[in-house]
Amino acid sequence: MGNTVELKLKERDNAPDFTAATQDGAQVSLSDYKGKNVVLYFYPRDDTPGCTKEACGFRDEFGALKKKGAVVLGVSTDSVKSHEKFARKHELPFTLLADEDKKIVEAYGVWGQKSFMGRKYMGTHRVTFLIGPDGKIKRIWREVRPV
Repeated sequence: MGNTVELKLKERDNAPDFTAATQDGAQVSLSDYKGKNVVLYFYPRDDTPGCTKEACGFRDEFGALKKKGAVVLGVSTDSVKSHEKFARKHELPFTLLADEDKKIVEAYGVWGQKSFMGRKYMGTHRVTFLIGPDGKIKRIWREVRPV
């Protein structure tokens, strides 16, 4: 596919802090979740087949993740309004963050060249980070494939 991404961040690095708008229009920062495990997942676009499948997977596992004290944050470069519609349509119980200025995707190194059917373009790579209560990256899943 030609969509592998070279991440600058690695496990045990400090996770870059950020502030972004949620699907409800509130502002949240990564530092708001200090002391908790955070599943920070990046996805290309709201309401597309793979992204919907991935979001619904997190929705279906949300209870188990919450029981373990984890927070789920989904990030794409879509707007607050797009996130609000996506979250409502699929009954997503977790927070979606609008990164329209691409500061978060760039800080995490998930914005880059992709290709689809021979066409090259810039976009968000599907990568998930597990950030520990200490703010350090515990685990990285590269090029996640929704099933």
